Amino acid sequence: MKARIVKLAASAGVLVAMAGKVLAVTSGEFSILSINVAGLPDFLNNNEVPGDKATNSKLIGTKFAQYDYAIIHVQEDFNYHAHIYSTDTHPYRTATSGGVPFGSGLNTLSHFDWIDFERVKWDTCSNASGADCLTPKGYTFMRAKISDGVYVDVYNLHADAGTETADKAARAANLAQVADAIDARSAGNAVLVFGDTNSRYTRSGDGIRVFAEQNGLTDAWIEVVRGGRVPTEETVCANPSTTNECETVDKVLYRASPLLDLRAAGWAYDSRRFLQPDGNILSDHNPVAVNFTWATGSALQQSGFWGGPHGTWFSDVPVLSAKASPKVKAVAFRGAKRLDNVGLTLADGTALAHGGGGGDEARLTLATDTGEYWARAELCQGQKDGRTRNFYIRATTSTGRTLEAGTATSDCATFAAPAGWGIVGYLGQAGDEVDRLAFVYAPQ
Repeated sequence: MKARIVKLAASAGVLVAMAGKVLAVTSGEFSILSINVAGLPDFLNNNEVPGDKATNSKLIGTKFAQYDYAIIHVQEDFNYHAHIYSTDTHPYRTATSGGVPFGSGLNTLSHFDWIDFERVKWDTCSNASGADCLTPKGYTFMRAKISDGVYVDVYNLHADAGTETADKAARAANLAQVADAIDARSAGNAVLVFGDTNSRYTRSGDGIRVFAEQNGLTDAWIEVVRGGRVPTEETVCANPSTTNECETVDKVLYRASPLLDLRAAGWAYDSRRFLQPDGNILSDHNPVAVNFTWATGSALQQSGFWGGPHGTWFSDVPVLSAKASPKVKAVAFRGAKRLDNVGLTLADGTALAHGGGGGDEARLTLATDTGEYWARAELCQGQKDGRTRNFYIRATTSTGRTLEAGTATSDCATFAAPAGWGIVGYLGQAGDEVDRLAFVYAPQ
């Protein structure tokens, strides 16, 4: 196995300086951890873990802080949640959704901030060999900000357990539900899925292959440890595991995107780090740690987001990534009191537009024959019906010409393409109006 990177120190990347000016971070590395923390009340399930659960949970939080993983996903974080958080030091942490039977047991502790956090309950569950329907198990979604203009969509999950026919059907439905969510809300984006899948590649009907087949995700264990070989014979891990070759139900899957080159650089059961002082285990699951390297795209990059988390996700990245050198021929906006629609036409005639049909149209044709391109954009946001939306946009070209639509507010931000790059597309969320917006950059 490749050497592991055990510290977060380099996870934010390396700052690049030029002529005394600090530029945006464009590459780096970070570590993640997935662990089922055995947080069911002791009278319901002792998880065959020795010792007091409250004491063990405090020690788990201490380990989280000590080893400084960039993103930690926990499952079964029910009735001892406060004890874990009392000793952990990560600056960004999800609030508990409650103990049994109210919460999902899913939480995230992170060094990266995020947007669009959501908890989703499974559509299907089974009590055939357990009590999976006792709590609202499911998955969580967040869009983690690795650096300025660098995002990865992160999913945490805890699928249905058991090996009865109904359990396998429910589990396959759970994983398919996440796969469908990735298609709907992560198109064009890099993705991380990690948690307790309760699934094995060697168990027919479990459905774990859906992420590779439907979403193009790679299992980091199969890639790094097994050299791409999917197991055909079942193996069972000891706890703590003494080898990385055995398969566990706790998995880490991922994909890169044209915006973000994401690669697994190391994989390990970090079981020896999560032991009690007497050597006993802290959980009945081996914790899984993976180290990733990342770099911004060489042909496409994106800006930060502005606006609120409403409407349907859209992304021009899949279309733009199929073009060798996208150039903008015309920009078109619609707006009145607020920003209704954003669009553009590429030099090859491809038209891209997002939002509704309201407002008045404003249109600008660029002088592409003299090299004019869209260089900068200003967005202003405000509140409408209790939701944050984009109210105004102004585009500025490389020659200083402008185009605007909507109504300016006092809450605005400017997004400038990197030197030598231009704005060539959009990504964000929209309905009848443009709720959240970011811009796609390409070399010009």
